[in-house]
Amino acid sequence: MKKKTAKKALKKKTTKKRTSKKASPLKGVKKMKTTTTIKGKKTASNIIRSINPYTEEVMNEFMTMSAVEVKSLIAKARGAFSRWRDTPIAERLSRVKQLGAVLRQEKRSYAELMTREMGKPIKDAMAEVEKSATLCDYYAANAGRFLAPEIVATEAKKSYVSFEPLGVILAIEPWNFPFWQVFRAAVPAASAGNVVVLKHASNVPMTALAIEDAFHKAGFPEGVFKTLLIDPAAATKLIDDDLIDAVALTGSNGAGEVVGAHAGGKIKKLVLELGGSDPFIVLDDADVEKAGRTAANARMVNSGQSCIAAKRFIVMESVVEEFTKHFVARLREMKIGDPMDETTDIGPLARKDIRDGLKAQLRDAKLKGAKTIELPQQLSKGWFFAPSVVLKATANMKVLSEEVFGPIAPIVTVKNEDEAIVVANDTEYGLGAAIWTKDTARAERLARRIESGFVAINDMVRSDPRLPFGGVKKSGVGRELSHFGLREFVNIKTVVVKE
Repeated sequence: MKKKTAKKALKKKTTKKRTSKKASPLKGVKKMKTTTTIKGKKTASNIIRSINPYTEEVMNEFMTMSAVEVKSLIAKARGAFSRWRDTPIAERLSRVKQLGAVLRQEKRSYAELMTREMGKPIKDAMAEVEKSATLCDYYAANAGRFLAPEIVATEAKKSYVSFEPLGVILAIEPWNFPFWQVFRAAVPAASAGNVVVLKHASNVPMTALAIEDAFHKAGFPEGVFKTLLIDPAAATKLIDDDLIDAVALTGSNGAGEVVGAHAGGKIKKLVLELGGSDPFIVLDDADVEKAGRTAANARMVNSGQSCIAAKRFIVMESVVEEFTKHFVARLREMKIGDPMDETTDIGPLARKDIRDGLKAQLRDAKLKGAKTIELPQQLSKGWFFAPSVVLKATANMKVLSEEVFGPIAPIVTVKNEDEAIVVANDTEYGLGAAIWTKDTARAERLARRIESGFVAINDMVRSDPRLPFGGVKKSGVGRELSHFGLREFVNIKTVVVKE
């Protein structure tokens, strides 16, 4: 039997009117029944499911693309690159600017899709789309300057450094910030003249298709940005078969090790943004109430599912009791519930297995003698996990030795600032950190001793398009955002004219 293409496989057996090929995938999503039936032979290995983590219902199913279809799409991307790289930069950046406008025009629809697919509270989803639009504004305004050739004075008649695109960039992105993570990788790459193929997380396929449609609406030529509905094995095969030129991955350390090994084997440029176990240090002279309340907000970013969420609270013993009081008080103010409710602060976890892992980590802490404060859980449906505080956490507990990707907050008591730095650096991760003290000179001095890619003083860690973002140790390789991120996927070429 002849294999069906992915497009044919997506045809629905439903009485609802189908959208045309030019229609937005997002609009198609709005018209879907709760469960969509697809044609073609289905197996556990070739189906991608979109499941609402609040209702636990399957919203849609997609068949993964065949190897033949993927190679065809990569070939089209390669052809698009040959034209896109030669497109005047002003024209490229006008598409980037328009992309930001599209995001703002469709903000509510994109946010609702994100919330349905991975459970992010709607107000946070709206903010994520707006932040992605702001990133587009930033590169539209600055990429031309960042990519301009740099003249270098030498003995030669003329010497300069040019910044030229590499080719087809594979972006492997996670579900927790399903718009922001994609845009912060794809927009700088495309601004520089590269083309991007996206392998998004398997639990957000509708979001992935909606992002592709946003690029189409913004006027990007066909092939400059394309979503591939494939599994992780197929993604690594793209690297092995030399079908792509570089890789950007945001994900787990396990994924980073696999992708890094394949990319290294083929000498491919890569940027890895991996896990984090960010310390939140509160010194004895801090504004403890503000620190405690901010700490709760920092831990519950995206219901605790963030690589840069504060994950270890390292507090000097003279203020730990007061800190804990304000921290828990802020947690109790937060509303847990329907993520579509504008007043909800904490939604469900994105997947059931994440909840199961958190239960195991909390159980381990209790078995090792920890005292806990667990907020009541009254919801009967959805993959929720009630915020929990682990008091007097010790290094042998999984809540400190592993990355905790959910609303568990371990508090570690230390005697002085030197012990605080030792505990902060006692991790294989090095993504972000926060220091709280009224003496900013003291904080800046300590910041130099912290092994991380980002230090926030009297604030929580948050990415910003204007600032480079990335980690050290097992938190990653390379940088995203600012001009540093823009130049990760370019050939930094030296040209010397002798006479």
